[in-house]
Amino acid sequence: MATFIDALGRIVAIDGIPRRIVSLVPSITEALFFWGAGPRIAGVTHFCREPRDGVAEKVKVGGTKTVEVDRLLALRPDLVIASAEENDQEQVEAIIAAGIPVYITLPKTVEEAIEMLSVLGQMTGGGEKAQELVRQCRAALKEVRGKVEKRGRVTVFAPIWRGPWMTIGPGTYMYDLLFECGGEGIFPPEKGRYFHVSLEEVAALDPYVVLLPSEPFRFRPRHIGELAQAGIAAAQKGRAYLVDGRYLCWYGPRIPMALHYVSDLLLSA
Repeated sequence: MATFIDALGRIVAIDGIPRRIVSLVPSITEALFFWGAGPRIAGVTHFCREPRDGVAEKVKVGGTKTVEVDRLLALRPDLVIASAEENDQEQVEAIIAAGIPVYITLPKTVEEAIEMLSVLGQMTGGGEKAQELVRQCRAALKEVRGKVEKRGRVTVFAPIWRGPWMTIGPGTYMYDLLFECGGEGIFPPEKGRYFHVSLEEVAALDPYVVLLPSEPFRFRPRHIGELAQAGIAAAQKGRAYLVDGRYLCWYGPRIPMALHYVSDLLLSA
């Protein structure tokens, strides 16, 4: 019997390598397939869309915040991987109350995400492939930190929603990834982890670069025009970019590529 400490400080006991895993976190589902645990995944959410061929045949247990607990329990999982942020607390507590081992994740930094992958690799029998991914992540982070040290930082605005406009602050994975890649937030830390903003505020703070991700809100080219009309110079001068939101939000096998891609985008703007 192996024991692990999850993001909430809970002790999670796992009896051997799990054979019936349910993943409620899309980026972790992708990681499990990446290091070969796909055949041992019993269920996923509707939002677990990668790898496409792998998840197509898996039982869907609802959405990330609308888990069908009875359907999940019927799969007789020996491990459920959840997120303190992406999943509904009441639903996760119901799974725990049923006696199922639940490992809860909440990486707030790139370093924490890499360590989480290392632990999950050990927990789920990821073996050398999981540890090689961890080494690649750490190498990419070291390389990008060196690049930022040489080139300096640029201010960045990265919204996550429109109607109303929302963005992120310290204590979120996305904010830390942007920071590691050379981005400096334009809002003070006391604004919190997630908060509403106005385009007038953004224009006044004048970010050098704007990144518009494809998730959780799907930004499109017309939104760059909206920012330009609001007087945001980065959008007017061609320094507003549409980016794959998975580079900013998914903490799995995309981490090395995300670090290189986002740092190049910010530091070459």
